[in-house]
Amino acid sequence: MLGPIDYSMWLADFLVEVVCVVCLLKKRAFTRHFTIVLYVCASIAVGVGRYSIMATSGFTSFSYYYFYFYSDALLTICLYFVLMNLYAHVFSEMGVSKLVRGGAMLLLAGTAGISYRMVAMSSDRLVTHFVIELSQNLYFVGVVLTYLLWGAMTKLRENRTHLMQLVLSTGVYFSMFAGSYALDNMYPNTVVWRYIFHLMAMWLPVSWTYTFWKVPEDARMATARVLVPNR
Repeated sequence: MLGPIDYSMWLADFLVEVVCVVCLLKKRAFTRHFTIVLYVCASIAVGVGRYSIMATSGFTSFSYYYFYFYSDALLTICLYFVLMNLYAHVFSEMGVSKLVRGGAMLLLAGTAGISYRMVAMSSDRLVTHFVIELSQNLYFVGVVLTYLLWGAMTKLRENRTHLMQLVLSTGVYFSMFAGSYALDNMYPNTVVWRYIFHLMAMWLPVSWTYTFWKVPEDARMATARVLVPNR
């Protein structure tokens, strides 16, 4: 049974995503960061869909259960493409954007294949189990890829503040959800999780809105240099 806190958090989640889209359009980021716009718009559509199904069928209905996990898989794939677009921005000067996109598709296909193999022994609701497993695996893959990207940015002495903010916020989001999935498997059916999920879901639109609104696209962060003494 949902209470006023649930509906308030649902509304807050919807509003911050709408504000994020308005900010992205106002800053004319549609072309350069199309995947971010796509993800936030998809998240808004999914939120409206979930609320509509919950209002008609109920929070504990099978309709809401299936829609929730299928839509979660869709959002996770969209976020994966956001991360791949950040990879393309970081390595744009090296001219390897096509290789990054090709590698991203291969990794996505590999993750999907592993997820299918992990649930192939289940005879009931195979597709549903596959979708849930794919979402969880993509979150863990996202964590690894984000921190690999951060390591590459450090190695390349990347100092574009705007891009660094986007990568860090995405990495924090992947980390929070990967950790929450692990804890949810250890402590299932805990009511507090749905409040935590709502708070975590608001992290990306809030952090992205701050980045696009406050951090100029051409801002640079001063990087420290290590001085090696002469011998």
